[in-house]
Amino acid sequence: MQRTVYGQSPPPLHHPVPQHVSTVPQLRSPPPPVSQPQSQGYDGSPYQQQQQGRAPSTGANMFGQYGNFMNEPAAQLASQFGQTAFRQGQEILEQNVKGWFKFGELKPYFNVTNFYVVNKLFLVLFPWRHKPWSRKQAGQEGWYLPPRDDINSPDMYIPVMSVVTYIFLQTLIAGLRGKFQPELFGYIASTALAVVFFEILGLYLGCYFLSVSNQSLLDLVAYSGYKFVGVIVTISIAEIMNGGKGTGGWVGWMVFLYTFLANSLFLMRSLKYVLLPENMGDARGPMHTMQTDTRKTKNQRTQFLFFYSYVVQLFFMWILSRP
Repeated sequence: MQRTVYGQSPPPLHHPVPQHVSTVPQLRSPPPPVSQPQSQGYDGSPYQQQQQGRAPSTGANMFGQYGNFMNEPAAQLASQFGQTAFRQGQEILEQNVKGWFKFGELKPYFNVTNFYVVNKLFLVLFPWRHKPWSRKQAGQEGWYLPPRDDINSPDMYIPVMSVVTYIFLQTLIAGLRGKFQPELFGYIASTALAVVFFEILGLYLGCYFLSVSNQSLLDLVAYSGYKFVGVIVTISIAEIMNGGKGTGGWVGWMVFLYTFLANSLFLMRSLKYVLLPENMGDARGPMHTMQTDTRKTKNQRTQFLFFYSYVVQLFFMWILSRP
C-alpha cells in the first residue's frame, strides 16, 4: 500500500499500452514470362535457366562502349597522322607526275579547229609534197604556236579520237563476222594502249641515251598516235574491197604499204625538230673534237629517227592491222 502524504496528490497510475507494429508487405508484379525459342524445347536444365536469366545485349549498349572512340586522344592522333601522310604522298605524286606530264600544258594540244583537223588528216595520209615542216614560234620567247595556228604542231585530239575509232571499228568488224564477245573491247583496247606505251617508252629512252633535252613527252605521245589514222584507213578499205577477208588480200597489203610509208615519212619530217635541231651543227670554238662529236651525235640521231620511223612503225602497224 502506498502511503498518502498529507498535502500531496498521489501520482497517476500508468498502465502499459500495448504497441502493435504492423508490417505491410510490398507488392511486386511478377516477372514477365520469358519467351522460349521455338526451335528448341524447354527441359528445365540449368544451362537453359542460365540463358533465360541473362540480360540481352542491345546495339545501344555496344554503341555506348564504342561510340566515343573518335573522341579519344589516340584516335585524333591517328587521324592527324593519316592526314599528314596523305598530304605528303600527294605532294610527292604531284612532283613526280609533273616531271613526266605537265597538265597545265595539256590544254593547248586540244586547241584545234575543224579546218586544222581536216588539213592534218590530209597531211598524215598525203605528206609527199608538204613544205615547210618546221614549227612556228611565237615571238622571241621560243614558244610554239598551238595546233589551230600551225598545221605542223602536234595535237592530242586526232590521236585520241583515232584510238577510240580503232577500238570500235575492230569490234564492229568482229560483230559482222559473228565473232563478237564482250571481252573483245578490253582485248582490243589493251592491245592499242600497250602498243602506244611501249612505243613511247622506247622513243623516250632513245632520246635519253642520245642526250636529247628539248623533247616533250606530250609531243611524243601525240606523234605515236597518228599511226592509227593509217591503220583505220587500211582496215576499212581492206574490209570493203576484200569482202570481209581483212588485210589478207592483195588490196589490203597495198593499202597497208601505202599508209605505212606515208606515216613513216610524216614522222621522219615532223620529229626532225626534236632529234635534229637546226642549231645542232653550230660547233662553237676552234677545237676539232667538238665538231667531230657533233657530227657523230647527229649521225646517231639520224639513224635512230630512221629506225623509229620505219622499222618500229612497220612492226606496230602490222600488229594493229591484223584482223
